[in-house]
Amino acid sequence: MPEHAGPSEGTALTPQAPLHQPHIEGHFESSATVRDIVIGLADGLTVPFALAAGLSGAFSSSRIVVLAGLAEIAAGSIAMGLGGYLAARGDAEHYASEKRREELEIVERTHDEEEEIYEIFQQYSVPRASAAPVLEALKRNPRAWVDFMMRFELGLEEPAPNRAHRSALTIALAYVAGGMVPLAPYILVSDSRFALLFSIVITLVALAVFGALKGRIVGTGWLRNAVQTVLIGGVAAGAAYLLARLLEPHT
Repeated sequence: MPEHAGPSEGTALTPQAPLHQPHIEGHFESSATVRDIVIGLADGLTVPFALAAGLSGAFSSSRIVVLAGLAEIAAGSIAMGLGGYLAARGDAEHYASEKRREELEIVERTHDEEEEIYEIFQQYSVPRASAAPVLEALKRNPRAWVDFMMRFELGLEEPAPNRAHRSALTIALAYVAGGMVPLAPYILVSDSRFALLFSIVITLVALAVFGALKGRIVGTGWLRNAVQTVLIGGVAAGAAYLLARLLEPHT
């Protein structure tokens, strides 16, 4: 019987190693910026809407509503931006103060800081013997030791440079963008009561789109975030509108 022919010389079969594909993590790392946008847009969509809606019940002309709305958007964006600036400056000053304290403690209270390292690793079920080499490596690099303590002992992340200015600008611009949405119908329609109906519709749509985009960006589900944002924003806007109507002077 003829023997089965094996692979010819020079064509020996060799297993091919699987191609190595680099692992690219898709973590979202701009939570502070998203937070600023959320703060600015959420207030911008609700506060000017409530003001315009309240005024539309007192004035039939949209001109007065638009002027008052633009004034509120200007004042609100400045106030919100200033608040964001002060908050970010406060975070930066707090981080700097705690960092100076840690820099002193690793020099003046070295033993206590070493024990805190072991306690941190103990929280992750890392035995003392395994944590000792890490501690020795950190002691050879005081800057890394301080950074380690700031993050894992105090839970503080170093703020980005110029964070305060960026936060103020982001919140202010987001407030303006959000405020122009409910005010747009009053700019386009002369009858304020008719414009109110359009303002309600586009404000709810804007809240839904805003919530869906936020959910997609942070990875928490676009539909759930859209519904949640509409409900929360709608309740806030409705409450502000009712308050404005209750406080409206009757002539």
